[in-house]
Amino acid sequence: MSQEFTLHDLRVTVERIEGRSVCGLRVGDYFELTESSRLRLPAGQHFCIYALSAVLPLLAAKQRELAAADWMARDTLVACPDPEERLIMRIERTGQRTLNSDDLT
Repeated sequence: MSQEFTLHDLRVTVERIEGRSVCGLRVGDYFELTESSRLRLPAGQHFCIYALSAVLPLLAAKQRELAAADWMARDTLVACPDPEERLIMRIERTGQRTLNSDDLT
């Protein structure tokens, strides 16, 4: 029996900052989630752990195929929990890859 499945690679990008940037992120900063569980940041860039905590619970679902009517398939924006900052991030799919579950568990 095949243990292969497909997941989407994701990019999470700071789309806008409606308040004041406290954590040092700027519009356009991003990180990528690839190969099921690998977070990648561009060289020399950071990503705020509080902004990351807001988006992290959604990433596993966004990696998977979803029904077109599912709200998770349609909604792509996530807000950082800091009310002073009002940092808004966009989750987008950047590609798809086939993985083998035996290699991951």
